[in-house]
Amino acid sequence: MKNLFLSLLFVLISAPAFAQEADSTAQPETFDYEWGGEKMTMQKYFIVFLKSGPERSQSEEEAMKLQQQHLAYLGGLYEEGIINLNGPSGGEGDIRGFSVYNVATIEQAKEYAENDPMVKAGRLVVEVHPWWLAKGSGVK
Repeated sequence: MKNLFLSLLFVLISAPAFAQEADSTAQPETFDYEWGGEKMTMQKYFIVFLKSGPERSQSEEEAMKLQQQHLAYLGGLYEEGIINLNGPSGGEGDIRGFSVYNVATIEQAKEYAENDPMVKAGRLVVEVHPWWLAKGSGVK
């Protein structure tokens, strides 16, 4: 009986996660807002900071190949409309660049970001945060 109860509890807890994962038509969260007499729709985007990772011992040739794969990967996501803004940061800090993802959940943003060849190789790590912005104000 205890095993049946635990199994049922697991199914009930897991069901929303599986339902969300299976729903590829999920849309980003939005709400309407008025500011200075202007009505706008606010949308939740996800800003992904690309930071220096722990594995930076690749040869110059390997690093260059990874960079080309990285740019091709992010360019493809941009072409698909998954990324709306993307680029490197300047300076010598930990943050090497950032991307703004137009997806429904933080989990989707993390999954896309973690599939970047530079992240997979350990040269970069990701930090993801929700970011609210008025639609049409510089971001599709």
